[in-house]
Amino acid sequence: MKLLLMSDIHGNKNALDAVLADLTEREIDACALLGDLIDYGMHSNEVIEKISSLPYPILCNICGNHESAVLNDEYARFSSERGRDCARYTKSVLNSKSWDYIGRLSVEGKCEFTIDGKRCLAVHGSLKDNFWKSITVTDELSDYSGYDYVFSGHSHLPHFFEKFFSCENVRTRNKKKTIFINPGSVGQPRNLNNFAQYAIFDTDSEEVVMKKVPYDIEDEQSAYNGQVDEFYKNRLKEGV
Repeated sequence: MKLLLMSDIHGNKNALDAVLADLTEREIDACALLGDLIDYGMHSNEVIEKISSLPYPILCNICGNHESAVLNDEYARFSSERGRDCARYTKSVLNSKSWDYIGRLSVEGKCEFTIDGKRCLAVHGSLKDNFWKSITVTDELSDYSGYDYVFSGHSHLPHFFEKFFSCENVRTRNKKKTIFINPGSVGQPRNLNNFAQYAIFDTDSEEVVMKKVPYDIEDEQSAYNGQVDEFYKNRLKEGV
């Protein structure tokens, strides 16, 4: 299976359009959506509309911390007042179709599924905190040893690494492997690269393709209307 991984689109229509255009040249069997479709950007409704019509089976579709915040009207954990104000603004402009879609997401911020007998975990943040704490390669990761594949988002920083755990299996020399993938952010990358970012995971070969696609940043910036802090407009250019 070739699995499309997308996370943290954050209301960026132009970035999502560029990714979808790039995908027309690629074979995709299914999709995993890892949260934060909305907020920061000015096109949350348009992003949800486009995601609603994806031509691929969606194996999981989970709430991110931004969906959770607007659903529960809770903003205290945002790191700044501008972040709280932005989320409140996004909530105020969501239309009825968007509310219906968000209400059908996995509200726990995680889900489990299987691919060809492999146990998969999709979580927006991490098992330490489903919404607000990212997985990093330096974490203590034993909680994930029961999974074969772990897909996560939230950090807006792409990663792919393999972790080996001890187990009782002579055939594998008493080693158990877990693959960790964060596809980065489609709409708000923070790895000093302003391209829209996503990943494709081939479950047969275990190859991971981390894609970075240019998009019309200036057009996306032109949609900002003074209702949210200019910080969210300006950061698109820098990838921060």
